Amino acid sequence: MRADSKLLCGILFLILLGVGCKKSETKEPSTSQLAPASSSAAPTAPSAAATTAAASGAVAGTAEVATKMAAAEWALKQDEIKHDPNGQWAIQATASSTYNDAQGNDSFAANQVTGPPNVTAYADNGLAWAPKEQDAGIEWIDLKYPSPVHATAVRVRESFGSGAVVKIELFDDQGVAHTVWAGNDPTTDLNYLVVNFPKTAYATARVKVTLATNVIPGWNEIDAVQLVGTDQ
Repeated sequence: MRADSKLLCGILFLILLGVGCKKSETKEPSTSQLAPASSSAAPTAPSAAATTAAASGAVAGTAEVATKMAAAEWALKQDEIKHDPNGQWAIQATASSTYNDAQGNDSFAANQVTGPPNVTAYADNGLAWAPKEQDAGIEWIDLKYPSPVHATAVRVRESFGSGAVVKIELFDDQGVAHTVWAGNDPTTDLNYLVVNFPKTAYATARVKVTLATNVIPGWNEIDAVQLVGTDQ
């Protein structure tokens, strides 16, 4: 073969080799390039912990609402009793005993039961009457009111150691006692024992409340006693 033929063959070989190399260097598009990314992530289901937390929050919210409603109802009832036009509060009081032998307007004296209620929380409080000893058994407080009425109810506001009242008596104008209630006192916390009964045939301006202080352990205290009735 002549030299110029060999040179021509060499040049052709190099040209073909270069074309082959260029093809092999061309990249195929990647999968990520072919499938464009989504503009937003798909929503995921809430976890069990999140669901439980949400449910607990709903229960707590419902309980809080119920507690507020109960407190509002209690306050309205207390206010209704305090301002009952047919109710009156005691003006004189004597008791079987008093803590520390209190007299007059001393803390825990019988006179602390006169007038409208003024103890604002369930607690041991000198603004209420308390007997001399705790858990000693039968104790009583005897109350007089401004006007004789034909009674229909007695409301005993217990402020500590509630639930110890066992009897309520009214006295007619001859001083004769009439038991209008005797039994198990269901009162708890700062609240009233409300005793309703048919209107009395006699007029009364005196109420006696008897406690069994051994029934409810600890001190038993009374804040006020309301007599309810009309003059006819």
